[in-house]
Amino acid sequence: MSTKKQSALNLNIDEKGIAWITIDVKGDSQNTIKQSFSEEAETLLDKIEKDRSVQGIIFISGKPNNFISGADISMLNAAHSAEEAADLSRNGHKIFARIESLSMPVISAIHGHCLGGGLELALACSHRIATDENSTRLGLPEVQLGLLPGGGGTQRLPRLVGIASALDMMLTGRQLVARQAKKLGLVDDVVPQANLKKAAEKLLLASVGKVKPVASQMKLAFKPASLIKIPELQKLALETTAYGRKVIFDQAKKTVMKKSRGLYPAPLKIIECVQVGMDVGLEAGLEIEAKNFGDLVVSKEAEQLMGIFFATTELKKETGTSSKVTPMPIERVGVLGGGLMGAGIAYVTADKAGKKVRIKDRDDQGINHALKYCWNIYRKQIKRKKLTINDASIKFAAISGTTSYRGFQRSDLIIEAVFESLDLKQEMVKDIEKICHDKVIFASNTSSIPITQIAKASKRPERVIGLHYFSPVEKMPLLEIVTTDKTSDEVIATCVAFGKQQGKTVIVVKDGAGFYTSRILAPFINEAGQMLAEGVAIEKIDSALKKSGFPVGPLTLLDEVGIDVSAKIAPVLLDAFGERMAPPAIFSKLIDDDRKGRKNGRGLYQYGSKKSGKKQVDESVYSLLDLKPSNEMDKKLIAQRCILMMVNEAAMCLQEGIIKSPRDGDIGAIFGLGFPPVLGGPFKYMDSVGVGEIVEQLKKLEKTCGMRFKPAKILQDYSKTGKSFY
Repeated sequence: MSTKKQSALNLNIDEKGIAWITIDVKGDSQNTIKQSFSEEAETLLDKIEKDRSVQGIIFISGKPNNFISGADISMLNAAHSAEEAADLSRNGHKIFARIESLSMPVISAIHGHCLGGGLELALACSHRIATDENSTRLGLPEVQLGLLPGGGGTQRLPRLVGIASALDMMLTGRQLVARQAKKLGLVDDVVPQANLKKAAEKLLLASVGKVKPVASQMKLAFKPASLIKIPELQKLALETTAYGRKVIFDQAKKTVMKKSRGLYPAPLKIIECVQVGMDVGLEAGLEIEAKNFGDLVVSKEAEQLMGIFFATTELKKETGTSSKVTPMPIERVGVLGGGLMGAGIAYVTADKAGKKVRIKDRDDQGINHALKYCWNIYRKQIKRKKLTINDASIKFAAISGTTSYRGFQRSDLIIEAVFESLDLKQEMVKDIEKICHDKVIFASNTSSIPITQIAKASKRPERVIGLHYFSPVEKMPLLEIVTTDKTSDEVIATCVAFGKQQGKTVIVVKDGAGFYTSRILAPFINEAGQMLAEGVAIEKIDSALKKSGFPVGPLTLLDEVGIDVSAKIAPVLLDAFGERMAPPAIFSKLIDDDRKGRKNGRGLYQYGSKKSGKKQVDESVYSLLDLKPSNEMDKKLIAQRCILMMVNEAAMCLQEGIIKSPRDGDIGAIFGLGFPPVLGGPFKYMDSVGVGEIVEQLKKLEKTCGMRFKPAKILQDYSKTGKSFY
C-alpha cells in the first residue's frame, strides 16, 4: 500500500513488511522540516501501527544528495513570540518521542546532509546507517544561527555519544562525515551509496524481535577492553559522576566565554540544557530545551544570524548578472604563482570544484612548496578520518605543477596570484593570450590594483576579471569577483558559477582601487595605527575590537596579512581617495625596520616562541616608534573609531556603486573580513544604531580627530530623511 498525496512524507510497505517512509519536500532542492511535518508523520505512524504486517520502518530521502538539512528557517523566523517558538520545539519533542517509543525497529538511511532537525529525527530512530560519500554530513549546527537543537538533540545526543563529544558538536556546529560519526557511535554502519537500501533492510530485519536501542534512555557504557585506555577511563570518571560532569560543564562554559566573549547567548543555553537533562532528568531537559529554544528564536542575535543565512541563500541563486547568459564550462584551470594564495586556490579548485588545475611558478622549489601545501591539507583530513588515503590521492592527482607554460594551452580559466606589481600582472596577461585559446578567461587575485589597469594590456579586455580570494583560501568563505565596464556577462556568470563550485560565498563588485573589502579594511587598520601613534597600547587596541566581536584585532590582522603587503596597497588607495586613506606615519618605520609580520617573524607581536599562552607584544616596537603606551583611552571609544571608519567607507562604496546592495556589503564584510556576525554587517549595524546617530558620532570624531571621519554623503542624506538601508 502507499500514500499518493503530495506531502513531504510518503509511505510504501513492501512484501517483507518494511514500511519505507520517503522524505521528499516537493519543489525544494533540499528537505527541511516544515510545520506540517508532525501532522504528516502522525498520520503515517497511525497507519503503520494498525498494519500487523509491518516489522519496522526505514526513513530515507527522495532527494539525490540530501537527507534533511534541518528545520525550515522561514518557519522559525515567522514565530512572533518566545512561547510560539517554544511550542514548535515541543511539537518536535512529541513526534520524535512517538517514533522512539514504537515497538518495532526504526532505521534512518542517511545519504547527504543530515543536519539539525534531520539528525534529531535520526537520533529518535533505533538505528542509523550512512553512506561513505563525502557529501554525507551529520551535525547539529543550530548554534551558527544563534539557536540550539530544539527537537531533543540536547538530550539524545549526549546520551548516545557522551557529554563531551555532544557538546563539541553542538557548541561548534561541527559536521561529521560518516566514518567520524561511526567512530563516535553516532551511526551503526557506513556503506557505499549503492548499498544503502539493501544495508538498511538487512539491519532492520536483523533487529526484529531484539531489544531496541533508545537514545533518550541510554547511559554511558564502556566495553571492559576499552577501559585499559587512559582516555576512556578519564571519560568514565568525568561523565558518570556528578562531580565529573560539573568539571565538564564548567570547562565548557569557560571555553565558550573565552571564544564568544559573551556576545552570543546560544552556547551557554546549550550547556544549560545538557546539564539539566543529565543532572535532573530527560523530562526537565526537554522542557528547558523548549524554553531556551523559544527565547533564542526571538533574540536579536538570532535575528542577525538568520538574516545572514537568508542573504547567503539568496546569493546562491544569483548569477552575478541580470542578463540570461549561460556560464561557460570550466574543465581546466591554470594558476600563476605557487605561494600560499596560489596553492590555496589550486586546492579548492581541485578538491571542491573537481577541476584539473596546473600551477606555474618560477622554480621547482616553488612548485614543490605549493604541492606540499595542498597535500598537507589532505593529510590532516586523512588523520581526522574525513577522507581515506585513496580518496585523497585521487583528488590530489588533479593538481600538477610546472615552471613553464607547458600544459596551459587548453586551460579555460587562468588565475594569477603573483605579488602586487602592475607590470608583472600585465606581462602575465600578454603571455596567456599568446598561448591560450581566444575564449580563455584571465582572472587576477590582486587585492588592490584596479582590474581596468591590468586589462589595458589585454587584446580581449572583456575576458579579464578579478577573483579576489582571502587567506587562507581553503578556510575563508568569501570570493569577491571584480568586474570592469568591459567584462562580459558570460565571463561574470562563468566565474560566479565557478566560485560556487569552489564552495565560496560569492559577491560581485565594481572595479576600483581596493574594490570593496580591501577598501573598507584599510581605514579600519589605519585608525588602529593612528591610536597606536597616540600612545594606546597594541594589546589594548586589539582587545577592544575582539570584545566587540571581531575574531582578531586590527593590529594582529596587520601582522597576519603582512605589513609589507599593506604598504603596497596603501599608495594605491592614497592615490585614489586622498588623505582619508593615508596610513599613519609610524607604519613606514615598521617597514624600514624590515618588520613584515608573521611571515618573517618580526612584527608588532613576538613570533617563533613555542611557549603556550597568550601571544605577546614585541615591546621593542614602542622604542622603535618612539612611543610610550600610556594612553588609557576607553575601550568603547577605541572600537567605535575603528568600526566607524569601516562602516563610513562601506557607505561610500554603496554610494559609488562599488557594491550593488547593503546585503552584498554586509556579506562581504562578515565572510571576508570577520566583521562581527552578531552586528549583522556594516549596514545592518548602521540601521540598528540608527543612521542619524552614526552621523552624529562621525561628526563628533571629525571635530576631534580630523576630516577622515567626515560622514559619507549617503549617510547625511539618509539621516535627514530618516531612511534606513533595509
